[in-house]
Amino acid sequence: QLRTCDIEITGKLPRPCLEYHLKRCLGPCVKGLCTQDEYLQAARDVKIMLEGKNKELAKDLEHRMWHFSENHNYELAAKYRDLHRSVIALGEQQKMATTADRDVDIFGYYRENQRLALQLFTMREGRIVGRREFFWEDLQDDETFDASKFLGEVLTQYYSTDYVPLEIHVPQDFEDRPVLEKVLTERRGRRVKICDPKRGQKLDLVHLVETNAKIAFEQRFRVLKPDSERVLGELQELLELSYFPGHIESFDISNISGAENVAGIVVFENGKPSRAAYRRFIIKTVDGSNDFASMHEAVFRRYKRLLAEEKPLPQVIFIDGGKGQLSAAAAAMQLLDLEQIMLVGLVKPPKRHNEISHLLIHGREDQPIPFDRNSLAFRLILQIREETHKTALQYHRKRREMRDFTSELSEIPGVGEKRKIKLLQNFGSIERIANVSVEQLSPYVGSKTAKEIVEHFERQRCISVRRSEASA
Repeated sequence: QLRTCDIEITGKLPRPCLEYHLKRCLGPCVKGLCTQDEYLQAARDVKIMLEGKNKELAKDLEHRMWHFSENHNYELAAKYRDLHRSVIALGEQQKMATTADRDVDIFGYYRENQRLALQLFTMREGRIVGRREFFWEDLQDDETFDASKFLGEVLTQYYSTDYVPLEIHVPQDFEDRPVLEKVLTERRGRRVKICDPKRGQKLDLVHLVETNAKIAFEQRFRVLKPDSERVLGELQELLELSYFPGHIESFDISNISGAENVAGIVVFENGKPSRAAYRRFIIKTVDGSNDFASMHEAVFRRYKRLLAEEKPLPQVIFIDGGKGQLSAAAAAMQLLDLEQIMLVGLVKPPKRHNEISHLLIHGREDQPIPFDRNSLAFRLILQIREETHKTALQYHRKRREMRDFTSELSEIPGVGEKRKIKLLQNFGSIERIANVSVEQLSPYVGSKTAKEIVEHFERQRCISVRRSEASA
């Protein structure tokens, strides 16, 4: 529970940040939350753990647990009991990790109703070197959720861009596993194995990852979160608004060199995403890569329609970008006589496109607001920005995949528009179609066309092999 920030510890801050409420920090920056001795003890414990003296630390924590229990301080006794268990579990984790000598990715998840937390542990040369967390909040309910399909889709999407290890361990088998193994093997150049362990240390590791997924679920969805009114109050103060920002909208543009140019628009109502109100636009009037003109079109079309339909307008609009995008959005709003709505640019630092360096308010561009990680308002802004970026990027990828899908299949005799749609609905991607058999394709396109499809992709693979041999 040591701090991860670089704030000077004076004890003069009026309230702790979110890390304290998540129980990840003792809050030494706020007077009265912890004593100097308590914080030094926590630092010593971390030092002992980093030195690899897990047994020594576990013994000391157990001693403290019994000491507080005997003195009827059951809250602190429970705290040290949980810490003792965590240290013991960590020792087992490290012990298990040293038994493997290959690159392995291990997946585990925990789900309740429509919410799910997924954990990924990456092992390289026998050591756990990384951990990633993913969360879903709007899955199908218990009756319609298909765990097998979910796992297949997650792995297919994740390994479309990421490094492929030789082994992937999952908590259960899924229908498309053989096809995905074949695709990943071709990409890696060596056999890739996806397995759901049934016994031994591999199963222990999967259980460990599932346990961590449950902990992540608890921290994400069950910890006490600051109420929306307080967060939006901070945002109102930050932006110097005279009104409460209950309705917020945000824009982002996504394309590659101007191709498949789209806009993503998200809506937050009272600090929460209103996903039913999200919108996605195909940019129609812009040729080539011009984010400024694209932003102008998206903003103009969005609010021209809202005005025509007499629907509520937002109090604040966030624009993903700097002065250029902000000015383009402002020009669109001026054409619609909506200059009274606040426009805020979310400026990214150089080469770090997943972060925000500062805010630019239209009309006050000479007064940039630096990003403050400890501000609840900025945490909300970052959430809105990530949601907007994801919405735009997913739509761009979907259109790009559809373009590639249509283009590739157009070269095959007998595959018209209706059959393309059938194939897309049942197989989802070119990679999957390229790795299925005639028997699997026949129900959707007939045996003759199925044979044409299989032979087409076999020819493509032969050409690829010859090119690789020629360049070697």
